[in-house]
Amino acid sequence: MAAQTPASLTLDPCLDAYRSAIASQLSLSLDIPLDAAYEGVDYGKKGIDFTVAVPRFRLKEKPAVLADKVVSEFSPNAYLQSATRDGIFVHYVCHTQNLIRTALKQIYTLSKSTQSHPHGSYGCNNSGAGKQVIIEFSSPNIAKPFHAGHLRSTIIGTFLANLFEANGWKSIRFNYLGDWGKQYGLLAVGFQRYGSEESLAKNPILHLFEVYVRVNQDLEKEEASNPGKFSPTNEEAKALFKKMEDNDKETLELWKRFRDLSIVEYEKVYKRLNVRFDVYGGESLVKSQLMMDTLEKLRNNGLLTKKTAHESRVGAAAAEATSGDQDANDDDNAADALALDLTQWKLGKPVVQKGDGTTIYILRDIAGARQRYQLYNFDKMIYVIGDQQDLHVNQFFKALSLMGEPFTDKLEHVTFGKIHGMSTRRGQVKFLSDILEASKEAMLEQMKKNEEKMKDVTDPDSTSDEVGMTCVKIQDMSAKRVHAYTFDLQRMTSFEGDTGAYLQYAHVRLCSVERKVALDGVIPRDDPDLIDTTLLTEPKVRELVFALASYPDVVKVALKNYEPSTVVSYCFKISHLVSSAWETLIVRGQEAELAQARLYVFRCTRFVLSSAMRLLSLTPLTRM
Repeated sequence: MAAQTPASLTLDPCLDAYRSAIASQLSLSLDIPLDAAYEGVDYGKKGIDFTVAVPRFRLKEKPAVLADKVVSEFSPNAYLQSATRDGIFVHYVCHTQNLIRTALKQIYTLSKSTQSHPHGSYGCNNSGAGKQVIIEFSSPNIAKPFHAGHLRSTIIGTFLANLFEANGWKSIRFNYLGDWGKQYGLLAVGFQRYGSEESLAKNPILHLFEVYVRVNQDLEKEEASNPGKFSPTNEEAKALFKKMEDNDKETLELWKRFRDLSIVEYEKVYKRLNVRFDVYGGESLVKSQLMMDTLEKLRNNGLLTKKTAHESRVGAAAAEATSGDQDANDDDNAADALALDLTQWKLGKPVVQKGDGTTIYILRDIAGARQRYQLYNFDKMIYVIGDQQDLHVNQFFKALSLMGEPFTDKLEHVTFGKIHGMSTRRGQVKFLSDILEASKEAMLEQMKKNEEKMKDVTDPDSTSDEVGMTCVKIQDMSAKRVHAYTFDLQRMTSFEGDTGAYLQYAHVRLCSVERKVALDGVIPRDDPDLIDTTLLTEPKVRELVFALASYPDVVKVALKNYEPSTVVSYCFKISHLVSSAWETLIVRGQEAELAQARLYVFRCTRFVLSSAMRLLSLTPLTRM
């Protein structure tokens, strides 16, 4: 049965009590509100726990004089050991023994499994209680391979969903599949020409991709031989997509089959990446009536205009370059195409409906946002989409705002930079499955170099796969998300430096402590009150425990900037602190009480590192 969290232990971080103790004395000395004093307490630099910059309170007296007053009136207590002045700053050091005792007790107790928090609640808070966020991420195009751009969106989106949940929000993980448009008419034409039921059953996405490539080659040849003319392949594709929009049963059955097969294959990749979704949506599921209503609303707001043939060609080319979507890129009836006039805001004139009446993806996005608000009444909706689509996102956000939709202030675009080095020399995008296999094989080779440790690994295949996943994710999340980076298989699978392999190794090493001391008959005590933390006098312990106690703040800060690198940096900070403590914080062969106390530190460290890794959607390993 899952443990119940004691009523005496709340989700309030342990360090809040120390901040409150500082704020209480500040408030009295400076005659300022307690809340203002609390907000003025910041983390200090190395060797200092907390720092207060007196000028931030904007008081009449000189900051240096006020800082002197604060220090002269300081009174040590159970929480605070000392206060010193450094110019206009006041530095505080917490009471070491109380800090170690209270921090470790909270970590240990809140790391136990409960019904609401299977992996423990340490680091979590209730700031988002009662609120709901939709996070749209991953969103691959059906019948096409899962590529690098989708990988970044998937990794960042999963992190954000985990992060919001850790901050008390209810998150809806939404996969908005690219499953509509003229390209699916083109795919249907290709399948009629080159499709194989046997190949489709064996590897649906690979076969559909091969079909799509071949029919595109047909299209390119026809257009090259007759410049400016419509190709037969293009005409067939448009006709088939028109049938889809007109609800032709036979055409939709084939399309649905492609969609369902693609989702099955994608779910295999998602499972491997430790990713899940609550909703598989898609452009196809946006109601046609709502799209027509959206068109009418845009028209009534004076936002629609007819496009000339030249404008349609230029706009469609730009749209395809931005999104990779071909469904705007047609010349027929171009002069009759309807466009969204956003030139006043320097956002161009994106086409929303072609001359033949078929819809464009931007219209589906606008209507789709309206549909989601009707269904979920969300408090926030986040689109995790790469910076190559910044213009598109700005366009449909602006359209919703100009339409007067009540939820526009609840929309956010979490952008990210491009991954370089994920294509072949011919410029073709590598399949994600191939990249993951390469990462797995690289890790397996690394693991085989240590025969002794390999003996302890019960499932080398699964372990190397998990370490490989960790390497891919950590390389992606180490840099600020807005920055592009170069995919480097050799570097990311190394045990040297801050890599995913090193991070998993740090966790495995913490797990090994318990296994090794168990050989000596040392069984960890389950009651923190039976552990003598006064024996933990090493400076390395204090530094490590203070870092562990700061984890709840890391979770809060990450939510402010939507930055996975904040948590990644924290994981490596903990890993480095543990690494530097191994030689002095020895457990085996020590007196019983000291061994229990040191083991307690390592167990709490493992709990926190594991929690931070899970926040990053990593699966902490116990052996490797």
